[in-house]
Amino acid sequence: MAAGVLLPGGVLSMTSSAAERLVRSGSGDAALLYLQLLRQGGQFDAEGVRKALGWSADRISTTYTQLADLGLARKDADLSPAPAPPEPDSPPDYTSADIAREMEGPGAFPHLVRELERRLGKVLSASDLKMLYTMFDYLALPAEVILLLTTWCIEETERKYGPGRKPRMSQLRKEAFLWRRLGVDTPEAADAHVRALSALRSREARLLPLLGISGRVPVEGERKYINAWIEMGFDDEAIALAFEKTVLKKGSLNWPYMNSILRSWHQKGLHTRQQVEAGDSAWPKDRPAKAPAAQGPGAQPTGKAVERLKEDMDWMDRFLEQTGGKE
Repeated sequence: MAAGVLLPGGVLSMTSSAAERLVRSGSGDAALLYLQLLRQGGQFDAEGVRKALGWSADRISTTYTQLADLGLARKDADLSPAPAPPEPDSPPDYTSADIAREMEGPGAFPHLVRELERRLGKVLSASDLKMLYTMFDYLALPAEVILLLTTWCIEETERKYGPGRKPRMSQLRKEAFLWRRLGVDTPEAADAHVRALSALRSREARLLPLLGISGRVPVEGERKYINAWIEMGFDDEAIALAFEKTVLKKGSLNWPYMNSILRSWHQKGLHTRQQVEAGDSAWPKDRPAKAPAAQGPGAQPTGKAVERLKEDMDWMDRFLEQTGGKE
């Protein structure tokens, strides 16, 4: 059996000396970790601490160092987590007895349940609790991460469907699996992820009016196009220019055609309106000459200008075909 990490020895009740040092330190985390280690019989079990306190590995390590500096824990203790057993192909089929046992325990799960019920405005059903426990136990997401995820999903649901609307637990579970695959499994990573998602949503909100869309949020297919253009590095004006060319050619917004234009620019390293306009001279030599702009306020394009514009759009089709950019 491994030696205990607490000093002194295997005492299970807190000594007055330990209590005095913890009080003087003013660290609530140190006190909580010390109590948990007492409950674990003086043994350090990283997974047991994580499940009981809902802390990240960094927080556990930092707090343990505080205890060691206070002379309340061994400095040479091995804090590395035990090798995790292979994960099953699918989450366990948790039973009502599993959930009841966890709810009656002293860990973080009962507190998580109560806080989630408060935020969702309902009592969680047996099915809801199993899905929540899957996130907490099978995905091993700390309580803080699950709460950040819940807040994000509530904001998204209200943005799509109106104030007061709440996500279903199945939606939270689906998002939790996505976050876990992305490695968003600590409070710090979750905070950074939510900030990135918020920035992306703000950019979407700015772009939609430029695409002639108002009064609604983009559907998933539209969002994939927009996200791809943002990841390619296009500024708002370049996307607006691609929209103008699309409408001139197709008569309305055509997502695949507009995507073809932007992909062709991306392949040439043109990501701003200025770069696109300056890069025109590097395009194929059979590009039609630019039609003269109509002069004077309210002037309309002449028949010849319209014809030249059509030729320009036809050339765009040929260019996209040549570069593999047309879908």
